[in-house]
Amino acid sequence: MSGCLGVLLPAASLLWALPAAAVSALSAWRISADGVLELRTPPATKVQAFFEEGQGGVGPRIWLDLPGAPQRTRTIRGSGAVREVRVGRPSDNTTRLVVEFRPGTRLDPRSIRLVGTQVDRWSMEFGSAVRLPSALGEGTLEAPSSPSWRALPPPFLGVPNTAIPNLADLPDVPAGRYKVVIDPGHGGPDPGAVGINGLRETDVVLDVSLQVAQLLQSKGVQVLLTRTSEVDVDLPPRVALANNSGADLFLSIHANALSLSRPDVNGIETFYFQGGRSQLLAQAIQSEMLAISPGSPDRGARPGRFFVIRRTTMPAALAEMGFVTGQLDSPRLADPSFRRRMAVAIAVGILKYLAAVP
Repeated sequence: MSGCLGVLLPAASLLWALPAAAVSALSAWRISADGVLELRTPPATKVQAFFEEGQGGVGPRIWLDLPGAPQRTRTIRGSGAVREVRVGRPSDNTTRLVVEFRPGTRLDPRSIRLVGTQVDRWSMEFGSAVRLPSALGEGTLEAPSSPSWRALPPPFLGVPNTAIPNLADLPDVPAGRYKVVIDPGHGGPDPGAVGINGLRETDVVLDVSLQVAQLLQSKGVQVLLTRTSEVDVDLPPRVALANNSGADLFLSIHANALSLSRPDVNGIETFYFQGGRSQLLAQAIQSEMLAISPGSPDRGARPGRFFVIRRTTMPAALAEMGFVTGQLDSPRLADPSFRRRMAVAIAVGILKYLAAVP
């Protein structure tokens, strides 16, 4: 099992402002004795976190990709549950920090989150299974990062009040021809991210997902939902339902989050695992979501390794409708009329994809 770890700051985030030949954004890192990974980066750095489950004689691993190239690649011998840490260069403008654990180490990716604690600091707790005799790392975490940075507020902070499209205005597809699986993320005891004013990811995504299903059904599309209420559904059953259904596409619906101290981070993004039809699906949904959310940063339709889109056998995408911690996104996601617009947008993206790729 592998996938992109949810990032309470991003699975990623902020502005990509480094030049093509930028030095590594990894200024310092440390794994404490109680199993907490800490990073220091320049302000406004984008970080992505990924997880891969171990098998056979290979332990699980977590890796983080940051912009900029390291001066040198290297391997640092670990201790305790950490077998080794590697700093690599998977591309000319990427630094990869890999933490490989010893075989048999049990990690729960659902509870591992990369959190932005300050504009230039990050933290990830590995859990009780990871303990070290002593800390290991490189660089000085306490060194100040300059200049101090805060993103400018988005140009439009209100909730859009444009008219909601009528069902008759949605694209048409042949009735009864298509089957779609909609996956509302999280649920039950796992509320996902919790944002401004206690806004819970699960409440947003379930509402939008049920409306997307209703809209698609009104156009003659058969829809299967991985959950229809506040229940906990593990990731493998979600994938199994999709793979056993003969569906034409799979869409997992989520809301993003960062630290509550970072309301300046907002935006919409859609992930796909591989190119081809999955990429076309992600691009179609991304375009429609952006169209109904003026001022939202376009974080792109881009590759991701989330379990539910990596293991499904049909074209699949994972949509992040905005940040529940964002000063622009959170009030919108909390607003029922905006969630209706978002549901229509996602349904339109799906229908346009089905019409274009029969």
